[in-house]
Parts: sequence; structure tokens; C-alpha cells
Amino acid sequence: MSRSRKPPEPTAPSYARAGVDLDHDESFVEEIVEIARGTYRPEVLSAVGGFAGIFKAPDRYESPVFVAAADGVGTKLKLAAQIGRFDTVGIDCVAMVVNDLVVQGAEPIVFLDYLAMSKLEKDVASETLRGLAEGCKRAGCALLGGETATMPGVYHEGEVELVGFAVGVLERDRIIDGSTVGEGDLLIGLASSGFHSNGYSLVRQALAEGLRAGKVDLFGETEGLKTSLASALLAPTRIYVKPILNVARDFTVNAIAHVTGGGFSGNVPRVLPKGVRALIDPQAWPRPGVFGWIQKQLELPESELLRVFNCGIGMILAVPRDQAEDVVQRLQGLGERAYVIGEVERKAQDDPALAFDPGYLSREFRDPEPS
Repeated sequence: MSRSRKPPEPTAPSYARAGVDLDHDESFVEEIVEIARGTYRPEVLSAVGGFAGIFKAPDRYESPVFVAAADGVGTKLKLAAQIGRFDTVGIDCVAMVVNDLVVQGAEPIVFLDYLAMSKLEKDVASETLRGLAEGCKRAGCALLGGETATMPGVYHEGEVELVGFAVGVLERDRIIDGSTVGEGDLLIGLASSGFHSNGYSLVRQALAEGLRAGKVDLFGETEGLKTSLASALLAPTRIYVKPILNVARDFTVNAIAHVTGGGFSGNVPRVLPKGVRALIDPQAWPRPGVFGWIQKQLELPESELLRVFNCGIGMILAVPRDQAEDVVQRLQGLGERAYVIGEVERKAQDDPALAFDPGYLSREFRDPEPS
């Protein structure tokens, strides 16, 4: 006698079956709190885990104004996923935002992040968040909170999206906006750590072409580099907050340009008033080897290299000529590699706002290449 099998009971729909495991994700909150706690400042009035973060202006400011900025890491995240290393992209995320704040002379106070994945991979998320915390420590701001989202179908498995938001503060009468830049000001460049977080669509193209042709070894020796290509490409964006605030406290800084997407031409003119232009000598500083690598790999003309990348200068300060030498010495004493790279001159009506003149600077403004 045959026995009929009882049909299985239908499985109840659940969020976990749809790709979002609430129990798994919520258990990560305590780790986030622990990571963020090490970045807190006295102005933080709430802990991570609430619906919003609360903070106050530092007591030492008499007439505080707030400055806000947002940015992301961009397609460098694709490279991080390809290499399987996420420890530096959190620093990148903080750097790209707080460097924009300090351009105005603002001290970053708080930072918030948005981290999204297809599903929460705790090891990747933890590595990323620890990078965020490290970036906040370097900038002196608190990791006040953020959002960790899991969105299956939106992001590819193994990849992350990372965006940052920050608020800074400064005295109203100390805002740096470029309005006081004048003819004769000297331009001081602060060395970058490499590509920072810009131009990675082009970087990834160069890498893909090199890998296909067998001309690139991500983890081996690469001509002109002191480290592996993978490490050079994932080197975190340099955070300039503390040295720039130090200089702005004791010297006259008329303008600051953060050399991000769009290179020199896309950023330096943004801080110049009408009637003047920047003249820059692209031979006035040593260029990191990674820029030579991509220039050779893609046969990029010099003009395109300067238009897309920072080419070794991540931040530019415009200061009075008679203070420039002291500013350079101060920056070098704070651990920065700083160079006089150009000057501000009168602009004719049809002149571009930025011009390059290789080799024009006299030797008295040059610093020797570091040994």
C-alpha cells in the first residue's frame, strides 16, 4: 500500500530570505560603538546608536560659524574590492571631506558616514569603519554616527559604497575665502601621498590594460615605486587639517585650494579673485613614481596628467611673499613636505586663471628633493 507524502508547509516570507538579516546586522552595532568611542571629543553630547548625533560648538569660539561638506571615495572602492583590502578607504573618506573644510579655515568637529553593501560582511565593514576612525583621529574630529545599509540587488557582493559628511567650526572673522589674495602672493604646495581619491576611473583603466597585456604585477616590484603597485594605488589620502590649522593660527593665509578631481585647473582658480591668476612651475616639486607609472602606461600627455591628477601636490596655500619662507619651515617642522610652487600675478582679460611655466622659479624658492 503506497503512502502519499504530506506536502511541505509553505515557508513564511522573511526579510532574511530577501537578503537582509536583521539579527546579523544589528549585532554589529556594538562593534560600531566601540570603534567610534575612541574618536569622541568633549563637544559630543550623544553616543552612536541614536537616531541622530548631538554636539555643541567648542567653548573657546566667541563667534562660531559652521562649515559643512560631503564627499565619497568614488571608484577607488572598486579597486579596493578587486585587491581585497579596505583598511585605507575609510581614511580616504574622512580625508576628502575634512580637507574641504580646512580650505575655509574650519576645524572639523564631527564626522558621519554612510556605508552600504549588498549584505553585511562584518570583516569588510569593520575594516572600513576602523579606517574611518583612524581618519577621524588624524583630523581631530569625532565619528558621531552614520548609517550602515544592506541593499541586495543595488550593490555587487563584495563591494561597498562609502560616503562621508562633516561639520567644522571657525570664528566668523577668520574665514578663508580667497578674497584677500593679491598680486605677489606665493603659492606653497603640500605633498600628496599619491592619487588620493581622484581619477580612479583612469587608474583602473590603466591597471586593466596592464593586467591584460601582462605588463602589470599588482603585488610585485614596479619600476619607479618603492612599494607594490597595489599599496601605491590604495595609499590613503593625506589629511592636512592639523598642519594647516597650525599655520593659519600664526600666519596670514589668503587662500587654500584642495587639489581634488579636476587637478590644478579645476581647483586652483576656484579660490582666486578676479584680476589675478596663478602661475605654477610643475618642476618645483618631486613627483611620486605612481604618476610616472600611469603616464607611461596610458601615454598621457603632461597637460592631461595635470588636468586630472594632483601630480604630487594635494593642497596649495596662497600666502604673502614675506611670510612664505617661514610658512614652509613651519610646515616642514610639522612633518609636511612643502614647496614654493608658484605665485599670484596680475591677470590680463584674456589670460587663463591658471598657467604652467616649467622651470621658471628661481633657485632661491626651490627645495631639494628629499633623500
